[in-house]
Amino acid sequence: MALLSIFSLISTFVFFALASSPLVVLAQQPYVGLTTTACTSTDNSSSQFGYTCNGLNRSCQSYLIFRSRSPYNTVSSVSALLASSPSQVSLINSVAGSASFSTDHLVIVPITCSCSGQYYQENASYVVQSGDNYLSIANNTYQALSTCQALQNVNNISASDLSVGAKITVPVRCACPTKNQSDAGINYLLTYATVAGDDISDITARFGADATATLKANNLSVGETIYAFTTLLIPMENPPTSSQTTSPSPPLPSPPSIITTPPGKSSKTWVYVTIGVLGGIAVIAVLGTVVFFKFFRGRTRREKIDSTMVLDSFEAFENPSNKKLDEDSLDFLDSISSVAQSIKVYTYKELQAATENFSSSCLIKGSVYRGKINGDYAAIKKMNGDVSREVDILNKINHSNLIRLSGICFDEGHWYFVYEYAVNGPLSEWIYQNNSEGRFLTWMQRMQIALDVATGLDYLHHFTTPPHVHKNIKSSNILLDGDFRAKIASLGLARSTEGEDGGFALTRHIVGTKGYMAPEYLENGLISVNLDVYAFGVLLLEMMTGKEVISLCGGENMQAYDVVSLVLTEDGGHERLMQLIDPSMREMYPLDLAIYVIRIIESCLKKNPSDRPAMDEIVQSLSKVFTASLAWEH
Repeated sequence: MALLSIFSLISTFVFFALASSPLVVLAQQPYVGLTTTACTSTDNSSSQFGYTCNGLNRSCQSYLIFRSRSPYNTVSSVSALLASSPSQVSLINSVAGSASFSTDHLVIVPITCSCSGQYYQENASYVVQSGDNYLSIANNTYQALSTCQALQNVNNISASDLSVGAKITVPVRCACPTKNQSDAGINYLLTYATVAGDDISDITARFGADATATLKANNLSVGETIYAFTTLLIPMENPPTSSQTTSPSPPLPSPPSIITTPPGKSSKTWVYVTIGVLGGIAVIAVLGTVVFFKFFRGRTRREKIDSTMVLDSFEAFENPSNKKLDEDSLDFLDSISSVAQSIKVYTYKELQAATENFSSSCLIKGSVYRGKINGDYAAIKKMNGDVSREVDILNKINHSNLIRLSGICFDEGHWYFVYEYAVNGPLSEWIYQNNSEGRFLTWMQRMQIALDVATGLDYLHHFTTPPHVHKNIKSSNILLDGDFRAKIASLGLARSTEGEDGGFALTRHIVGTKGYMAPEYLENGLISVNLDVYAFGVLLLEMMTGKEVISLCGGENMQAYDVVSLVLTEDGGHERLMQLIDPSMREMYPLDLAIYVIRIIESCLKKNPSDRPAMDEIVQSLSKVFTASLAWEH
C-alpha cells in the first residue's frame, strides 16, 4: 500500500508537472530547424522524424501547402504525390478536377493525419527516379513536407541501396491539435513549408492565424530564426480557403538543401508591399500604354551607344527631348492615386520637400537622390525621355530581390521614379579592397548576397511572363538593404525574350559595362539569358577576389573568361585562381567552399553560352554552399 501511495503521489506530481510544462501545454511540437539535412542523425529532439503523437486525437483532418511545380502542377499529379483525394483538392482550391496550377501557386492539400507508432504522419508512395536520394526526395520533390531521416526510418532500404524504380513510403509531416489547442478553439493544424523571406507574422496573416499561437505550436520564441525549406504548424479555427493562397508568393527554387538566413540575425527579413495587386497591375499597364502611344510612338531609334558605356545604378536611356504631357495625361496621373494602393502619384512639390529641393547633400549618384517621405527614406530617380521599357518591366515583377517601385511623378518634361531605399548602397562600395571607407563583407554575407542575386535573376529568367534578360548586371547595380540582402536595380536595359527563337535574339545596339559583357554579345550582338549568367560569373569573381574585373583582366582586349581559362588550363588551376584573392580575404574563406565557388564562376564564364548553367542550377549550387557555410561558421 505504501508503494502504491508513493507511486500515486509521483504520478500526480508528474501529471501536474507535465500539464504546466510549456512544451506540452503551450507547444505542440519542436521546430525542425536546420536538422533536416543531417540525414544520419537518430535524434528526434527537433522532430526530424516527425511530429510526436501527443494530440487530443490519434487521427484528424489536416491540410498541407504545396507549391505547384512541373511535373506536379495539376490537381491529379499533386493529389497522387501527396496521397490526397483529387475531388477534395479541386474543391478546396476552387478549381476544376482537370485544372493546372501556375508555377509556385500555393495548393491546399487536404489529408487525414494519423498516428503511426509514436509519430503523426500521412503515408504517400513514391517511385524513385534517376538522380534521387532521400535528401532530394524530401527537400526537392516533397518540398520539405518530409525529411531524409523520416524516409530512412520508415523504409527498409538503406540510402546506399536506393535504386531507380524502387517504390518507397513517404511519411508526410502533419499533426493533430493538442487538448489545450482544441480548448482554445484550434480545430486544424496546417503544415506549411517555408521559403526564403518567410516569417511568422506574414505566414499567419496570410492564413488568418494567431502569431502567438503559431509560435507556441512550434515551440518557438519571438525573434527566433525561421529557416527556408522547413515546416511550420499553423493553428487554425477553420479550414484554409483558396482566397488565402491567391496572393503572390516567393518563387520556390529547386534546392538540393536549404536556403537560410545567417544565425544571429532576426528572422524578420524585408518584406515588401506587393506591387502586383490587381488594381496596381492594371493601372501601371494602362500607364505604360498611355506613355508609349502618346509620347514614344514613332520616335526614331537611337544611335549605337559605345560598348564601353558604364551605366550607374537606376540609370536608363536619357533623351534630350523635353516634351510635356498634355493636360489629359496629367489628369490621368492624378487619378492613379485613387486606384492603385502600392503606386503613389507624387507632385513635384512633394519630391522637392523630400529632397530639400534636390539638394546636392541629398544626391546619391548620377541623377538619384535620397528623399524622406512620411518619415521613411526613398531613392528618387530623375529621368528624361523614354521610360516605357522600365515601366513595362516594373509592371511585371514582384520579388524581394528586385528593387521595388513605390511612386511616380511627372513635371516639366521629366519623370521621377520613387524606389525603396537600400540603406547600405551599392555592392561596389563594399567588395573592393581599395574602397575608401574601409568597408568589408564577411564570407557569409558574400554568399548570402550571391544567392540573393542568383535568386532574383532566376525569377527574371523563369518566373516573369514573358521571361526577361537584365542585360546590365554589375556590382553598382546590386543594392544592399539594412540586413545586407541584395536588390537588383537598373532595369532600364532589360528586355523580354518573348517570341525569340530558342530564347536568342540579335542586336547591333551594344550597350553595357566593359568586363561584364559576354563575348557573344560583344562580337555578334547575341542576346539571351546567358548574358546575365556570364555577368553574374564576373560579379561573383569580383566578390571573391575583392578586385574589379578590369584590373583582373589587365589587357584592353582580355575578357574575364580569358583570365579564368588561362589559370584553369593547368593542374591545380582552382588553387591558382585562389591566388587572385587578396591574402587577408583568403584567411577568412573556407578553402574547400571557396574552390567550389570558383568552379561555379568557371562554369558561368564559359565562352560558349550554351555551356553555361541556367540560373536555377546556380541557385541550387549556391544553396549548397550557403548551407555548408553555416556549418563551417559554427
